[in-house]
Amino acid sequence: MNPHPFPDAASPAKEPDGRGPILLVGGTGFLGSQVVTELLKRGKQVRALVRPGSDASRLEAAGADIARGDMMDPDSLDRAMSGVDAVVTSAAGYTRHSKGDTPDIDTRGNSNLAEAAHRGGVRRFVLTSILTCDQTPDVPHFWHKKLMEDRLEQLGVPFVALRPGAFLDQVTRFGGDPIAKGKLMWMGSPRVPTTFVLTPDLAGYLAEAVDAPGVDGQRIDIGWDRPLGMQDVAEIAARLTGKPIKVRSIPMPVLKAAGLVVGRFNPMVKDLAAMIAWFQSGRYVADTRRQAEVFGPPPSAEDAVRRFIGILGHPVKG
Repeated sequence: MNPHPFPDAASPAKEPDGRGPILLVGGTGFLGSQVVTELLKRGKQVRALVRPGSDASRLEAAGADIARGDMMDPDSLDRAMSGVDAVVTSAAGYTRHSKGDTPDIDTRGNSNLAEAAHRGGVRRFVLTSILTCDQTPDVPHFWHKKLMEDRLEQLGVPFVALRPGAFLDQVTRFGGDPIAKGKLMWMGSPRVPTTFVLTPDLAGYLAEAVDAPGVDGQRIDIGWDRPLGMQDVAEIAARLTGKPIKVRSIPMPVLKAAGLVVGRFNPMVKDLAAMIAWFQSGRYVADTRRQAEVFGPPPSAEDAVRRFIGILGHPVKG
């Protein structure tokens, strides 16, 4: 039984400072579950929006209240939004990580969420956006984040959008543990500079953004102290582990051919092929000056790779 029952609209629970709880959308996902932990560590009451039928036991065990609802159901969003102070969303439909995920979440679902936040009069809306989304109309899941930023602005919802780079701890784990295998997978040239992030770092920034001063209406790039090619990541990881680590790269002509052929039948493949082509342009690079002002100095690439190795359970030399 959930020790923190979901409050009703008539008497929403309040934080010690008199504010209502934080509504977390996407809490059952890899990033969202870590945002829940970070919010609770900061003494926030968390209300997680979870689809009917989805397993919310881990969120309940962590101490979150559960609001059953769906981004495609505006009435359920209004109920979940009742009495909340702020919204944090890490929801993304294009990944298809969970049953019920569809690209409609990134369009109609996001619009529903923005409109519910407007009706609910939330103090702040924290959006997980994507680096350079405003430059990429040909990459649908990037562009949809830009449209969500614009929709929040049009509605007058006080928001801040964090725009992270590629998740190193996710993109390198297709096919297993890259350190144990001594092989990092990549798509295209491994020497093109790219901005990376770690999921736990972004989770912390999203939680901090709930109360960060002076950020309303801002889009903030999130990354490390510098961009790296995947070959650079492999070389740093090899130095830190004392093991040879190679990069296995799929050439761009192969990727383009797959995008043209398979993309005709699977829009997700076409979307991912367009994203990879954008990575190869060398323009998927963060300007971290505002990140440093709001959240402190960005992690160094060496520190981030060191922690990535630790996340995978491997020892680090020195």
